[in-house]
Amino acid sequence: MHEVQRRGPLPKRVLRPSTIGEVVDLLAEHGADARLIAGGTDLILEFAHHQHEGVGLLIDVSAVAQADQIIFGDMRIEIGMLVTHNQIVASPILWRVARPLAEACAEIGSPQLRNRATVVGNVATASPANDTITALRVLDGEVTLRSVRGERTVPLGEFHTGVRRSVRMPDELITSLSFRPLRANERGVFVKAGLRAAQAISVVHAAMVVALDGEVVQSAKIALGSVATTIVEAPVEGLIGARFDELTIAGTAVAAAASVTPIDDVRATAKYRSEAVRVIVERGLASLRAEPPVAPRLVLLSERGSAHGPSGGQATVNGHTVGTSGVAGLTLLDWLRDVAGPELEVSLTGTKEGCAEGECGACTVQLNGAAVMSCLVPAASVGGASVTTVEGIGGTELHPVQQAFIDKFAVQCGYCIPGFIVAGASLLDEIPSPDADTVIAGLAGNLCRCTGYYKIIDAVVEAGS
Repeated sequence: MHEVQRRGPLPKRVLRPSTIGEVVDLLAEHGADARLIAGGTDLILEFAHHQHEGVGLLIDVSAVAQADQIIFGDMRIEIGMLVTHNQIVASPILWRVARPLAEACAEIGSPQLRNRATVVGNVATASPANDTITALRVLDGEVTLRSVRGERTVPLGEFHTGVRRSVRMPDELITSLSFRPLRANERGVFVKAGLRAAQAISVVHAAMVVALDGEVVQSAKIALGSVATTIVEAPVEGLIGARFDELTIAGTAVAAAASVTPIDDVRATAKYRSEAVRVIVERGLASLRAEPPVAPRLVLLSERGSAHGPSGGQATVNGHTVGTSGVAGLTLLDWLRDVAGPELEVSLTGTKEGCAEGECGACTVQLNGAAVMSCLVPAASVGGASVTTVEGIGGTELHPVQQAFIDKFAVQCGYCIPGFIVAGASLLDEIPSPDADTVIAGLAGNLCRCTGYYKIIDAVVEAGS
């Protein structure tokens, strides 16, 4: 294996505190030598790409009590540091009062990633391509940070200072985010341009909120992502006080495109990005002229939209108890194949490594009942958790999805099939009789290089009929 293909190691030392106080004490003690991890969908990749050389400690906050709560208030809505994107997607209230955020969360990765990835983590990564930041900006988002020195709240517009840079100090923990709900006369939307329908980093994205008095715009805010080193706000002077018609919208879109100077990179040229800004702003504002649709029925591959859970000692794998010694430094994928399987004296090699980046879905397992990419889950998070691999799907008899894959000839080389089986079973647990479109959405995180997908889709539909 070439050196550039060798994955960087995870730290061998992992601590899993259960309170925010314990977390900030650890940060005060270890500072820059430690990294916080919750979902891990960004951080594990960063370690693999050798971006954290010298870091010796992971502080796993996934078991902090009550950190996955959404608190609704009349003036502000607060989300804890463990609230996942799928928890936002699963909330009908947030689709009504914070639609830009709900739509942004629905665009993140795949169902498996959204079950682990947290909104706070998306903000903390501080990439201008991260979708939820624009949505939170137009909703006047604020970040609350805590350290042993005290607590402070920072407006989101002042939090990010550059690409992957923010005002957060090494000893500070982001405990929550807050934002205001849409007012009665406001409408909001999130629009994204990517290179594919799922698992796509934004080429350009935008969030918009418009307040209307009849057909006249009272106030407006437009935030743009993937066009500068941080999220930027587009000029809206041409909207304020004007009729919300096609001419005003077109002018605002042109002004938005003229306000940014994007770069060329592997995803798009600067020229394309500027034109994309004009198009998505125009289309987004045009969509706000109509009454917003009801909350869509989106696939979670989970009952509760999160794979996080309380801390504990032993784990349960396919119904069998297994110790969690030797988990530090490993992903859940590696632990299942190389440690848990031998300890249980069974083969757990059905879970495959395809990309090791959460892109292909071959490593999909169920963690606390939610489908996740096991290559992006630190094995240290499985203490007290329940894990189901493809070997545990169906028990002693074939699961209906497994039988349908045989009946519909959906299996070719078989390498990706375990991930499809687990994702398909998770989908049927959530939606017992899905149609083809629902299956396509549910399997968005799984790739197959042998087939045209049609037999796989047919098999999952058949299994639910």
